[in-house]
Amino acid sequence: MRTSAFKQVDVFTSEPMRGNALAVVLDADGLGDADMQRVAAWTNLSETTFVLAPSQPGASYRLRIFTPRNELPFAGHPSVGSGHALLEAGMIKPGTPIVQECAAGLLPVRVVGEGAARRVFVTAPPIRRLPIAAAAGTDAAVALGAKALADAPQFIDSGPHWLLCDLGDERSVRELKPDLAAIAALAHRIAGIGIAVFGRAPGSEYALAVRAFCPGAGIAEDPVTGSVAAALGFVLAQSGELKSIGSSFAISQGREIGRDGRIEVNVDTASGRVEIGGQSVTCVDGTLVLPGD
Repeated sequence: MRTSAFKQVDVFTSEPMRGNALAVVLDADGLGDADMQRVAAWTNLSETTFVLAPSQPGASYRLRIFTPRNELPFAGHPSVGSGHALLEAGMIKPGTPIVQECAAGLLPVRVVGEGAARRVFVTAPPIRRLPIAAAAGTDAAVALGAKALADAPQFIDSGPHWLLCDLGDERSVRELKPDLAAIAALAHRIAGIGIAVFGRAPGSEYALAVRAFCPGAGIAEDPVTGSVAAALGFVLAQSGELKSIGSSFAISQGREIGRDGRIEVNVDTASGRVEIGGQSVTCVDGTLVLPGD
């Protein structure tokens, strides 16, 4: 039987089982697409990553990212958590240039601090706004069970395609009781992964409260979502709202499902680049028996 070193990492938290769990297969060279998808379906986490030797000059490692149902070109918590796992395993070294290769391109990785306080940051791939029908706002409000949206929703490509809905304030985000079947149907119609909502939290140690729903991808509510954080950095920079909250801010996500994740977002307002990151903690460290032929 073939095996691989394996870690299950809790991402965007320093406290085990309070962030977003990620499975990391550290020796995936030679593993086929179907087997990777099989492993990801078996772990049944929002994402499972597979570490391979880089195929492009300048890359430190290659990462493939799978949900239980499909592969993603980029996702935030898998990138941050895999960086943590690779550092812990000694497969990459802090203090040297680190570049992640994935389907979205070559992405710089930055490490801050040491030990339990260490934070890993990844630069998101270029983010763009996608066209969306005007009726999507009404459809989203109905699916979310929201009285009204604070503004028209925006359809954003930050790796996955998210419909971002501004609910105005934190309380509206926290109290939301969405119709998951309606969200899945809407996401399917617009070819997106799901709907993410956000609201402002003045006076808190974080700027925004966020929730992300992607039942069509097999995840009813994602605990802490890096690609949504990156999309929000882009959207707030475009709207000029970073002038009031700052180009570096924190996001709170996951309390409604028993988590308490924290994502740090840094926006380079000159270039438009968005960096996301935070702490991670390893909860499982061992060996995985890989699928056979």
